[in-house]
Amino acid sequence: MMRDAAQFNPLDASDSRVTRPAFWGALPERWTSEVEETLVCCHVWQETHDVKSFFLRSPQGRTFSFEPGQFLTLELEIDGEAINRCYTISSSPARPHTISITVKRVPGGKVSNWLHDNLRPGVSLRVLGPAGEFTCARHPAPKYLFLSAGSGVTPLMSMSRAHHDLAEDRDIIFVHSARTPDDIIFARELELIASSRANFRTSFVCERVGARTDWSGVTGFLSLPLLKLIAPDFMEREIFTCGPAPYMKAVRDLLDEAGFARERYHEESFSFETLTAQAEAPVEQPPAESSVETASFTVTFAKSRREIQCGARQTVLDAARQAGVRLASSCSQGMCGTCKVKLVSGQVEMKHSGGIRQREIDQGMALLCCSKPLSDLVVDK
Repeated sequence: MMRDAAQFNPLDASDSRVTRPAFWGALPERWTSEVEETLVCCHVWQETHDVKSFFLRSPQGRTFSFEPGQFLTLELEIDGEAINRCYTISSSPARPHTISITVKRVPGGKVSNWLHDNLRPGVSLRVLGPAGEFTCARHPAPKYLFLSAGSGVTPLMSMSRAHHDLAEDRDIIFVHSARTPDDIIFARELELIASSRANFRTSFVCERVGARTDWSGVTGFLSLPLLKLIAPDFMEREIFTCGPAPYMKAVRDLLDEAGFARERYHEESFSFETLTAQAEAPVEQPPAESSVETASFTVTFAKSRREIQCGARQTVLDAARQAGVRLASSCSQGMCGTCKVKLVSGQVEMKHSGGIRQREIDQGMALLCCSKPLSDLVVDK
């Protein structure tokens, strides 16, 4: 039986029968961590026996804007210790009302185990971001090859979901390596995307069959002969790779053997959890400082209008943290690029480990985690 539209309007929030979701009606504002520091977990999904996806939303109903492949920085307090950790966004930017991260439980991993054991619907998290340059949005191409292993599937899944949601039937071959068939993350969804898009193809490579005696797919490891079988035209494709360091080295080696052009190769080149653990290791105390080394400089954050003092032997990031200024960071070793900012004025001594390109340095960019002031600074932050 049809109702009279004049009697019942599903978008009428004044109707007592209706509880309207926050994202209906007027377009909401975009979420930014500078305005709203906290997100709330609204759903948890078990992907595999040791992998969960955590879905987050803005308590104010704001929407998320990011490029597929980028990451968030979580600001956590575990056992009284403040810890920052970055996780790649696994959701599609075309579904802006929630954002998800997909986390594998790492044996002995302080953050991954805490998330698996404690993050549930209703729990709040302090979050910074999104950030990162590992995204197909900045490298448009007619044909892509996505290569991933283990939890390295997450940024490539975000890219795949984005193309699918936007009905972009781009020519994509997605090759994922896993220990066993039961360890393949997003297996059913990837197969679903492939079944609904003519130019999206998947291939899974498993080290061993495990408990799945019915596995009819490829077993072993990705090799150049196998890649030629799966993607005969891989030399013509833009390649994105993410996974454990040994896997990515093996991929680089086989592509070099084939003569693939490195300018069309992109990788997410580190593990946030591993790097942060290294950064948290004890360091030797520096020798006694001279009067020049104990000089102090003023650092001004232009957007937030904050001023702090930073010693000549101190990184800007450390000084900012001591002063209570929230800045995105992760590896603290000049590798990940999370703390990259524009220097409006002033000079720094920066010793990085690959997290910034020379052309960015030439444009006045700096990594605050490994930059010590040589003068007063103004930072575009």
